[in-house]
Amino acid sequence: MIVVNLLVSIVVIIALQLVGMLIFSWITPYKDLEELKRGNVAAGLAMGGKFLGTAILLGVASYTNHSIWYLMLWFAVGYVCLVLAYLVFELATPSFKVSEELQKGNVAVGILLAAVYIGTGFAVSSLII
Repeated sequence: MIVVNLLVSIVVIIALQLVGMLIFSWITPYKDLEELKRGNVAAGLAMGGKFLGTAILLGVASYTNHSIWYLMLWFAVGYVCLVLAYLVFELATPSFKVSEELQKGNVAVGILLAAVYIGTGFAVSSLII
């Protein structure tokens, strides 16, 4: 039974991670994978930050909850916070549009946005019970 629970948890975590990345790709006005194929480091950094931010949330939610439903609920709460962090970051930088800077390959913006995602993931994960 333990092995089955472990396998189900792993499948759910991978599925949530993929769904999270898919939703983030819909939010950005450019195609993430096309930017990666072009070698856009800034977009890659931002995408890596998204991945790490969601992975942090999933890891803590999995560790602190024995129910798949609570894991998914906490991931949803944390994921909304990551999306809000992106929107706040966009509003906090009125002199430029984040998505346009990423598309141009602005590595500084990519690094900062990755840090925003990772930091938000850590901060929100501390609230998961």
